[in-house]
Amino acid sequence: MTHGLLDDAAAGALDTPAVVVDLDRMDARIASMARLMRDRGIALRPHAKTHKSIAIARRQIEAGAVGLTVATIGEAEVFADAGFTDLFIAYPVMASGPKAGRLRELAGRCTLFVGADSTVGLEGLAAAMQGAEASLRVVIEVDSGGARTGVRPDQAGSLARRAADLGLDVSGAFTHEGHGYKGTDLRAAAGEDAADGLAVAAASLRAEGFEPTVLSAGSTPTAALSAHGVVTEERPGTYVFGDRLQAALAGEPAEDAALQVATTVVSAGPGGGFVIDAGAKILAQDVAPFIAGHGAIVGYPDAVIQRLNDHHGVVDLPAGAARPAVGTNVWVVPNHVCPVINLVDTFVVAHGGRAVDTWTVDARGRNG
Repeated sequence: MTHGLLDDAAAGALDTPAVVVDLDRMDARIASMARLMRDRGIALRPHAKTHKSIAIARRQIEAGAVGLTVATIGEAEVFADAGFTDLFIAYPVMASGPKAGRLRELAGRCTLFVGADSTVGLEGLAAAMQGAEASLRVVIEVDSGGARTGVRPDQAGSLARRAADLGLDVSGAFTHEGHGYKGTDLRAAAGEDAADGLAVAAASLRAEGFEPTVLSAGSTPTAALSAHGVVTEERPGTYVFGDRLQAALAGEPAEDAALQVATTVVSAGPGGGFVIDAGAKILAQDVAPFIAGHGAIVGYPDAVIQRLNDHHGVVDLPAGAARPAVGTNVWVVPNHVCPVINLVDTFVVAHGGRAVDTWTVDARGRNG
């Protein structure tokens, strides 16, 4: 066996495939990001979609996070039920159908920030909150180069004016500098784009009479790079575990990740490779142009998980390379950890090479 997050005996006792999280590694990552933001004078609002875990969110808050970022109303409901009182749905929520009542109820029991990037979205939020005693805090999303959602930064003020005309409270602006994921040479530029874009958005808001209290950037690979200037908070998520993509962008070893998937070799495979019992239904299908395959296998740097079926990971090896025997365990660092955690109900908690607990993925499947 090749050591991952557990010693051989503990790994051999797992019912594979199994997601395993090392507490010491995770806590070190939580503390490091909290310390970085504290030193910069920037609020930390970690994105809980990465872990979907009440226990992990509590550790982040205890380390100094001001609140949580979530992706959906469903995630927000789970964390509000657990007592978290400061939540930001960093997404252009369309408050139609059942979402209107859910959003209204949620706003009544926590401080709730919600993203918006369109008049249609603002109108839906206003209709959902009409007559409610509680209020939403609207944060205008601006596109700083990721080309996904958000208005141009110089349009933030005009959209905020529309929000105010509808009776909504405007807190500021946010961005997701997703283009920082496209390669190591783009991270620094993406971080600067986020800070610059939020500066333009702040000026646009002030020109319309709004003094922004929230100017929020968000991305793990750019968190340290955009945390300056007008930026008031950062929303990294993946930092809590790490994954193969983050390691490649940062130039770090993938095997240092705090979350890994323990698997078993189930077949010798054709052509000198092997097959593991982890397929798309636990590793997900994310790939990137600058890393080969569907995950890194600890201890086998030349192995490439060439394809995933539902429950098979087909691994290629160079000619003559040693391969693990059928029936042994190998450890996989996923390319992208966020969808992996959403594919399981629970994960094993490791400490000192031993399995010490099993924690629930509390917000699993709460995708709307």
